Amino acid sequence: MKTPRLSSRRTFLGHLSLGAAGLTLTSRSRAQGSPRPLGVALVGLGGYATGQLGPALKLTQHCRLTGVVTGSREKGLKWAQEFGFPEKNIYNYGNMARLADNPDIDIVYVVTPNSLHPEHVIAAAWARKHVISEKPMANSVADCDAMLTACRLAGVKLSVGYRLQFEPHYLELKRLARDGDFGVLKKMSGALAFPIRRRVWRVEKKMAGGGPLMDIGIYCVQAACMAALPPGAGQWSGASTVAITAREHPKTRPEFFLDVEEGIDWTMEFPNGAKAEFMTSYNQGADRFRAEGDKGWIEFTPAFPYGGLKVTTSRGPFTPPVPRSQQAVQMDDFALSIRENRPSPVPGEMGRRDMVILEAIYASAARGGRRIEIKV
Repeated sequence: MKTPRLSSRRTFLGHLSLGAAGLTLTSRSRAQGSPRPLGVALVGLGGYATGQLGPALKLTQHCRLTGVVTGSREKGLKWAQEFGFPEKNIYNYGNMARLADNPDIDIVYVVTPNSLHPEHVIAAAWARKHVISEKPMANSVADCDAMLTACRLAGVKLSVGYRLQFEPHYLELKRLARDGDFGVLKKMSGALAFPIRRRVWRVEKKMAGGGPLMDIGIYCVQAACMAALPPGAGQWSGASTVAITAREHPKTRPEFFLDVEEGIDWTMEFPNGAKAEFMTSYNQGADRFRAEGDKGWIEFTPAFPYGGLKVTTSRGPFTPPVPRSQQAVQMDDFALSIRENRPSPVPGEMGRRDMVILEAIYASAARGGRRIEIKV
């Protein structure tokens, strides 16, 4: 899929800096005090949008699908018919600026390949729409910074599609970390891996930014940062990672993984002495996470699926009621954060933090496992 390029970030930011001061956001004014669900437009109608976000939007209470941005008019028409929005709400990647004139759309959810996230997030901000970027937020910290700047100047909220931040088992993990029930969770380990057999954009560095680390290893990073939350921490501001060491797996299929890793091991160190050891791969199978303190432990097996998580603790199994869709809860919370004018618990700054960590993992692996000190 070839996507037309939009205006440059420099040009866009220049225009925004001139006009943002007097801007009254249409979407914000509509959202405040309004009981109606907020309108969502999906940008990109690939597998995740089709298999997860579309069905989730049929379950949401505070938002609904009111438009799409796609390279296929035919595909857009099918979505319009299924979800009941007008054909005028079907856009292509080259005319996203016209979203600014559509009062049906309050939120834009970017679900295109990683390398296109900055372009599409900035286009949505330019159209004065609040934005969710699917994870990873971008392929570099620099791109994350551009996205954050664009949304700040436009006065719109930017969130990241971290569905597990709202999942009941992970809410319990964060509570355990903050309340110290099991003491400080100083030992963490886990892995997420699956074999990939056909060539897709996720194994092309230009599109994905890397291999399994960018796609699924980021879930391990998220889990570690949740477990590392210090007592009294805010929604997402946990202990900063202070150092990374990493080593790439030898490639068994170098002709397939041409310019991305096939697998990678890494260690995260935190200021309180906690360590987290992880593995991700596109050539194995794994799905687990464990965190241990001096008073107890919690273990997830499987740890990262769309449903069916199983969690055991040193006190026994933990089986809370779970929502029908993690993504529905995630999107509803973002809609409420707009309506209530409160921060999202998964802001763009969190996505940037994780990109700092991912860049350090790649840097350490490229240097043969050298310890890389970072500050996020």
